[in-house]
Amino acid sequence: MASDVETVAEESSGPEENSSTPAVFGDGVGTREEEEEDGVAVKESSKLVAARPTEGRDEKLPPKVNTEVEVLQQGVTKQIIKEGHGDAPPSRHSTCFVHYRAWTESTLHKFEDTWLEQQPLEFRLGHEKRELKGLAIGVASMNVGESAVLHVGYQLAYGEEGSFSFPNVPPRADVIYEVELIGFEEAKEGRPRGEMTVEERIEAADRRRIDGNELFKEGNIEAAMQQYEMALAFMGDDFMFQLFGKYRDMANAVKNPCHLNLAACLLKLNRFEEVIGHCTVVLAEDQDNSKALFRRGKARLELGQTDTAKLDFEKVRKLAPEDKAAIRELRVIAQQEREVYLKQKEMYKGLFKAPELPAKTPTTHWYTSLWNFLCSIFYFFFQRPKKE
Repeated sequence: MASDVETVAEESSGPEENSSTPAVFGDGVGTREEEEEDGVAVKESSKLVAARPTEGRDEKLPPKVNTEVEVLQQGVTKQIIKEGHGDAPPSRHSTCFVHYRAWTESTLHKFEDTWLEQQPLEFRLGHEKRELKGLAIGVASMNVGESAVLHVGYQLAYGEEGSFSFPNVPPRADVIYEVELIGFEEAKEGRPRGEMTVEERIEAADRRRIDGNELFKEGNIEAAMQQYEMALAFMGDDFMFQLFGKYRDMANAVKNPCHLNLAACLLKLNRFEEVIGHCTVVLAEDQDNSKALFRRGKARLELGQTDTAKLDFEKVRKLAPEDKAAIRELRVIAQQEREVYLKQKEMYKGLFKAPELPAKTPTTHWYTSLWNFLCSIFYFFFQRPKKE
């Protein structure tokens, strides 16, 4: 059965491969039957989208995995959730981009979640922080796109003393990681991100955005998402905080389309909470971005958040009065509200109706009885017929 999967159209304009400054893209508003965001056209396709391995589970707890346990090193084991792709795992000195969640094994307290923060972790293998040593050992065994559960002993995590700042990890705590390798760069491909100039970082992020669009065009949604995530890794909060004026505009011209394209992908995967997060990031920079408002409204509507979804669609309608998709969604909400009203009306019908009171019997007062008695005496003495 065919599913609605977005494909990518060739960009009509954009930065050249060797351009040092990316172009600033427009953000026109059109119907969502075929909308474009930074070269991404939303259309129908017959390709199926693979479901997220953890979809439908409680992400406050580690995933339950039944695959074979692989011992990578003393104190580090791995169980594969989803196979990856690629020729080989990253080598030493490679720059890796990962998403992960972390729990203490004894209490199952989740103390870190980069998916929730919408900011992948970047580190160089062999140069990672001491507390990430076990995580790095696991990542070094993974292919791009692979996700796995790692069990790491405290010696290769936060050690004897733990961490009492952020994240808060108790002493001698073994750690469980759920990790996905988004991608990596071999050391020969370029300098580490921290050594790049502003223009180089923006250009590197823009190349990954373009690569993501090409993968999107091929229907490879997961690989496209990985490229968008890698692009966002170059546009982290620490980097954006330093930018002002034209450099901030240049960075947002790459960063915001990546968030919006990720939101479009995630809508197809029914990961609605993440859609809301990515769209809200864009709206923090551009509060009138109609695509962010529309996609956030769609996600909220799917989650049953009708009131806030309605506000988003109404704002889209205000920005673009002829937007047919927003009009259609508002009609859907109006129909839902009417159905709820009629259902409640039927449910509560008669609940507040005044109860019927028993019929009152006429009350005879004492003066009425006295009058009737006197009348009967008068009749007895004066109106009685005389005997012949």
